[in-house]
Amino acid sequence: MPNVIVVRLGHRQGRDQRITTHVFLAGRALGASSGVLCGDRDESVIRGITRVSELWGGSFAVKYEENWKRYVLAKKKQGAVVVHLTMYGEKFEQKIHGLSGKDLVVLVGAGKVPREAYDLSDFNLSVSSQPHSEISALALFLDRVFAGKELNVDFNGKMKIVPNKCGKEVVRGTND
Repeated sequence: MPNVIVVRLGHRQGRDQRITTHVFLAGRALGASSGVLCGDRDESVIRGITRVSELWGGSFAVKYEENWKRYVLAKKKQGAVVVHLTMYGEKFEQKIHGLSGKDLVVLVGAGKVPREAYDLSDFNLSVSSQPHSEISALALFLDRVFAGKELNVDFNGKMKIVPNKCGKEVVRGTND
């Protein structure tokens, strides 16, 4: 599976914690390798995702980068393809086939995304031309990139949900 890094652009502490956390949770659960927080430094988001990975398994981690542009340029230089998920982009289903197997840096905006993000991206892709959540855009995009294979990954965590027709069953302490 390709290495996919989710970059959260323009995070605003005090306003975006919940959505940013959910962007990283969706990325983690659906196959992304790591996350990068750009904008306001927010240790609560980083600690929260770290704790989820400790309990539920996997190696997904989030780090803070003060200069998103420098980070993205460095990744491009290393050969990664930069994808910006935006309502204003090209239809992603027409472009997704060209991304299979490639290392990706996926830009997900919080506030107003700087014009430079559009310009630096190899692809500006839209999941829908209607207003929607950046979380749903990321989830659909990752599902298509990984062709559904991400849904069967065993995270080998200390906690695990047991699929159940009715009720909630969580197994704890499986990998202490």
